[in-house]
Amino acid sequence: MKYSIEKKEKYTHFLLKEEKLDSAIAPDLKAEFFTIYQAGTVNLILDLSEVRYVDSSGLRSILIAKGLADKSGGTFVLCNTSEHVLKLLQISKLDSVLNLLPTLEESVDAVFMADLEREIKGEK
Repeated sequence: MKYSIEKKEKYTHFLLKEEKLDSAIAPDLKAEFFTIYQAGTVNLILDLSEVRYVDSSGLRSILIAKGLADKSGGTFVLCNTSEHVLKLLQISKLDSVLNLLPTLEESVDAVFMADLEREIKGEK
């Protein structure tokens, strides 16, 4: 599985450098998510700009990342999804569960806003 990880002060940017997110790479991706969160990540931005196809095991790995973010009290954002992947998320009704944003910049803004809201509410 090809990917890059960029850790910033408030978030981790995970860029999946694969054309397909399917059963061939989903187990490795899930393992990587667990490793990232065990290392202390709270906010994760999953960038799918290079992904053109996702199957059910790929969707499960995305939901695991969302669950880990929720468990850590953080934010999970999915960005740069292709039209095909976006349609799949809409058909499976996951667009109502996931935070989907069109660009990395908007995703970073969403993470900062969510962090600010948590601070104001006294959750951090």
